[in-house]
Amino acid sequence: MARERSGVKTLQPTALINEVYLRLVNFKEIEWNDRVHFFAVCARMMRRILTDAARSRHYQKRGGDAQRVPLDDALIFSSRPWADLVELDDALKRLSKVDERKSQIVEMRFFGGLSVQETAQVLKVSQETVLRDWKLAKIWLLKELSEDQRSEA
Repeated sequence: MARERSGVKTLQPTALINEVYLRLVNFKEIEWNDRVHFFAVCARMMRRILTDAARSRHYQKRGGDAQRVPLDDALIFSSRPWADLVELDDALKRLSKVDERKSQIVEMRFFGGLSVQETAQVLKVSQETVLRDWKLAKIWLLKELSEDQRSEA
């Protein structure tokens, strides 16, 4: 969350961690391989939580049928719309169709905050592979997101 642009409306880190914890409590049958596996699963959950919240906010903003539920002001720390996060999630889904590993690397590094070394351990690849894929994924996503911006204009 520290990497979020200023002005992006999202949950505070403590609220996000609490939500992840509540979801993890229900995972009775999962076998944790190690600390890094745990963080990789948490990264995926964080992505889902943030994206679901962004989509929900976007639908409500557009007058969707969603029932309006006031959120605790402590959960929100900015006033800009969530559209960028939804667009990022959509772009990551497209990336996963092209290259699943690059999508996983973005998810672990961006949403989960895993280091290059931790990401390499989870994916069982070298750190150089993670760095190369991370760089290529960022370039691919930048291109995709800028095309999305142009098509909306």
